[in-house]
Amino acid sequence: MSYYADHGFEAVAPNDLKGRPASPAVQRFVVEGVGPVSVSGMPVGGRILLAHGAGAGHLSDFMRQFAAMLVSQGLQVWAIDFPYMQQMSEQAKRRPPPPVATSVDHFAAWYDLLAPLHDTPLWLGGKSMGGRVASLLATQYPCAGVIAAGYPFHPPKKPESLRTGHFSHLSVPMLILQGERDPFGTREEVACYALPDSLRIHWLTDGDHDFKPRRRSGVNQQVLIDEAAIVAASFVRAQ
Repeated sequence: MSYYADHGFEAVAPNDLKGRPASPAVQRFVVEGVGPVSVSGMPVGGRILLAHGAGAGHLSDFMRQFAAMLVSQGLQVWAIDFPYMQQMSEQAKRRPPPPVATSVDHFAAWYDLLAPLHDTPLWLGGKSMGGRVASLLATQYPCAGVIAAGYPFHPPKKPESLRTGHFSHLSVPMLILQGERDPFGTREEVACYALPDSLRIHWLTDGDHDFKPRRRSGVNQQVLIDEAAIVAASFVRAQ
């Protein structure tokens, strides 16, 4: 995999992860049978397995900043790329994600590998589609909880096509970090949904799906990404 080799990823076997000491610095691996992962931080306040959105992998600027701020708040972050994203990165050609169940199965394989590596509970999380995948897996696996950055409540301009039916099956706490203007679910739209008590939403001022506000809001995207990560880390530590 030349793309990942060029970005400093080291090929390892799954069992090799057990012998790798935790480090505040980013360590990058391509794990045989599952794929690329960037791990950073010490598992002091918790651990989180983090998935990307549909259009950009875990090395995107958004994902890197979000992960770095989580690490600064005491979490250990394991950020992965799904197989279709690996192909996109290697071929430099966009492609749609597979059916969501396929990504849930792949995320489950990562959870099975990483959960036993430390006695600190492992959270599931992700950006947009990755958050949806994390929440679906959480209805099947005994994870510690879910963090979703920019949850895709519905496709843009299709508010009737809700992706919330599985929320009632969640038995763990979930935090959604949502821009107030997110076309996948605005503050006004979400206020009308019947959501479980275990689900909390933190609204980011004037943010869109990538937490980018309008200039007149007085804040910027970087500030909102950092705010989201700080709130998420606090939520993890509080459970």
